[in-house]
Amino acid sequence: MNAILFSIATFFSTFFGGLFALKHNDRLHFILSFTAGVLIGVVSFDILPEIFDLAHEHAIDPMNAMIALVTGFLFFHSLEKFVLIHHSQESAYTSHHHPQVGFLSALALAGHSFMDGVGIGLGFQVSPSVGAIVAIAVIAHDFCDGLNTVSLMLVHHNTKRRALAMLLLDASTPVLGAASTLAFHLPPMGLMIYLGFFAGFLLYIGAADVLPEAHSKAPPATTLRLIALTCLGAVFIFTAVHLAG
Repeated sequence: MNAILFSIATFFSTFFGGLFALKHNDRLHFILSFTAGVLIGVVSFDILPEIFDLAHEHAIDPMNAMIALVTGFLFFHSLEKFVLIHHSQESAYTSHHHPQVGFLSALALAGHSFMDGVGIGLGFQVSPSVGAIVAIAVIAHDFCDGLNTVSLMLVHHNTKRRALAMLLLDASTPVLGAASTLAFHLPPMGLMIYLGFFAGFLLYIGAADVLPEAHSKAPPATTLRLIALTCLGAVFIFTAVHLAG
């Protein structure tokens, strides 16, 4: 039950992050710059170390997880391009700002949030102290998960109502993820592959989608500030993860 209680705290953290993005969508390029740093930081300082820790602890070759990472990156890239090509064949609208792209990006983040909840649940399967440490790290960066979800929906021309709906989904998935661990024990290899796949998703969203978008319409005078915000997003995750550890 401790896992469920901690996961409920992630719901509020995610939700308030999304509300922040809704209120300040007129400064979306600044938010997106920070978002890109957060996503890259989550992959680099949270997911990948977890994969290598699992590999070391259970004497498993991490190569399968790295293959899953590349597969996740290329799968999302291919899926996004397929959506754009299909849409351009049906209408004269050829901009890469398409609501379905935002929906797919937000859905990938919801998948990551579900794994956050799974991580909390599995942490408590090890011990209460490990579970609490994992939960604190998740709560710290789930504020940005909510911000990321809303930012991605809005930048791809979704309505605020649809962005709010995806925010509620993203906020709910950690609770569902934590609850799911009451019914199963995922083997280490399965968890590594799952983490690797979603690391690829998030790496693509951060580096190939969000970061270019942040700079695409920003005035040249803001470039240094945008770069600084991206670095700050990565540093924020690094600090949150290491303080929790």
